[in-house]
Amino acid sequence: MKSCFCASLHHHHQQKLKALQASLSCGSCRTLVSLFSISDRDFALLEVRRDRKMNRLQKAMDFCMRHQTILGYSIVSLLTVASEQIFSSVVFQCPCNSGNLLYGLSFLLVPAFVLFLLGFMVNARTWRLLTGKCSQENHSDCSTWEACAHFCQVLVPMTAKASVAPLTWIAVALLGANFYECAASGSSLLERFFCKDTGADCRNQLLKVPCGKELSAEISSGRLSLQAQSQLIGWFLIASITTVALISTCVRHCCSPVSYLQLKFWKIYSKKEQELFEIKAKEHATKLAERNTTCFFETTDPEPFCTPSNEDWQKISNLYTFNSHEQYYSMIHKYVNTNRGSSAKFKEGQNLTVLEFVDEAQTSISGL
Repeated sequence: MKSCFCASLHHHHQQKLKALQASLSCGSCRTLVSLFSISDRDFALLEVRRDRKMNRLQKAMDFCMRHQTILGYSIVSLLTVASEQIFSSVVFQCPCNSGNLLYGLSFLLVPAFVLFLLGFMVNARTWRLLTGKCSQENHSDCSTWEACAHFCQVLVPMTAKASVAPLTWIAVALLGANFYECAASGSSLLERFFCKDTGADCRNQLLKVPCGKELSAEISSGRLSLQAQSQLIGWFLIASITTVALISTCVRHCCSPVSYLQLKFWKIYSKKEQELFEIKAKEHATKLAERNTTCFFETTDPEPFCTPSNEDWQKISNLYTFNSHEQYYSMIHKYVNTNRGSSAKFKEGQNLTVLEFVDEAQTSISGL
């Protein structure tokens, strides 16, 4: 009787341990469970703690999704600041000669220009705006005044987004003052200001200022600190950028054709439409690829397959701007409600190769 009772108790504890090990993925937790017997109350507490951690993780993910734009700009700015610090402390070495101006301006402006170009390159709206615009079929669409106005309307916010990283670079570099000090010490304007009627020796001393050399006593009292000038310009640039960003945001919201909540709904819809479009495009491309490859290898007749036409792809690939007279939230929304019935889409037996479909799908996906 006693042996049966012990066997039953041992079986009960083994079941609890297995359940706990299945609910916990941490290897150390499984080791602790195997070493110590845990009561039902402790088991429940562990489950509550696990649920709390999962809830916190879910809240953190929701917060990141709601503020992904601000977080994205913050990450870009932090990476830019870190890159500037590395360049300033490791790479940058002012020559302290007649090439100070060119060398200092190169480190101050060239990386900012490169970051500006990269901002356009990584923005999918750039390629959606430019793809196919120079072809003969779309050449007539680029010559109208309405098309130019629409192009500028889309280009302005794209330029603002691409300017975040380069302006951050310039502002941080000016606050650090290394690049500006090197460039300003080789400027002829500052040379005339600091070395007026003092001869060539003053110019040589001015060129060596970034390398730690002091100016002569005759002109040291009459010059402003180059570092102070750089920092003042940097703070003025930051204040100007903040002011312009605030004013432009206010003007954009005041001129919005929709209310605040509808604008928020529009953003949510655009994001979900992009996600669903990528999923459907992959599924459609996979089915078409399977159909064509199967027919190629098995030498069978292709089954009728519904796929968008070139005209349909062109209609949904244009960038959409909200029109108060037409309550559409995207080009796909507009296409479905206006062109779906008269479209030549879903013609059975349409001859569209795999490469053409994949190329068109990639163009539309990259632009959303």
